[in-house]
Amino acid sequence: MEHFLDKSHGQPGFSASVPPALRIAPGTGERIGFETSDAVYAQLHEHHDMSQLTAQINPVTGPVWVEGSMPGDALKVTIHEIRLKDYGWSVSIPGSGALQHVMGAEMFTRQIPIDADGVHVTDRHTFAPLPMIGCIGTAPAHGSNSTLMPSYPQGGNMDVTEVRPGSIVYLPVMTEGALLSIGDIHAIMAEGESSFVAIEAEGIAVVSVELVPGMALRAPRIETADEWIFVGLGEPVQESIRRGYEDLFGFLVDDLLWDRGDAYAVLSAVGHSRLGGPTGAVAPDPLHPFNAVGAVTLHRLPKSVL
Repeated sequence: MEHFLDKSHGQPGFSASVPPALRIAPGTGERIGFETSDAVYAQLHEHHDMSQLTAQINPVTGPVWVEGSMPGDALKVTIHEIRLKDYGWSVSIPGSGALQHVMGAEMFTRQIPIDADGVHVTDRHTFAPLPMIGCIGTAPAHGSNSTLMPSYPQGGNMDVTEVRPGSIVYLPVMTEGALLSIGDIHAIMAEGESSFVAIEAEGIAVVSVELVPGMALRAPRIETADEWIFVGLGEPVQESIRRGYEDLFGFLVDDLLWDRGDAYAVLSAVGHSRLGGPTGAVAPDPLHPFNAVGAVTLHRLPKSVL
């Protein structure tokens, strides 16, 4: 690891107005460690009261200025490893998630030990860790993007399980320098994060960054060893699905020069879709800040057909 940003570089949002914590040249193979913070969960565990929080909620570490990156380009972020600390958290925040009505108004918190045996979720249930990055993105051209809700074309709190070691995340560049930030590491997370909180954990995400000039994206893409995943964003959910499938179709026809009929038929056969994270695609009503508006959808194509 050639560079390391500790959690003191945590920011409450993605913004081009934040001075870069680090400047790098892309494509060198140099690795950057982003340390994330779980301070907010420790405070919730101590106080069980949102009003007593002093820590940032879901901060991202950064930003990193990528030399030569300009609007209309894309960052290619390879995730090499995620180093977990020795515990994580399970937290139920009143008013959030699919289980809010059954969990009630009382906040539930639990510290979750993490060791060589796994993630000890209960006395009877220990799971192998599947660490992933919940929040990753670049800065918008203007203003600030939230690290909570919604997800954005530049990324953000997407909560996609495949943003994990071995994967590559492609992010649109909207401002000079791109300004990459990373936060919200999870030790393990159910797909969709329906409870709005995974097994949250402090850790270090180790990545390298390349620049893809002229790769104009309208939403992030994820490449794993076996498949391509295109993120759809829209309101209502049908609009998100349409946009994700359109981007996948364009990848086949415009980038790979497939016949349009072949692309249509293959997507009809094996172009799978599912819901992504719970944060929505449109800013929520301020009176109901945890109620998602719109949807994050994921559209998947196996590499074996390419």
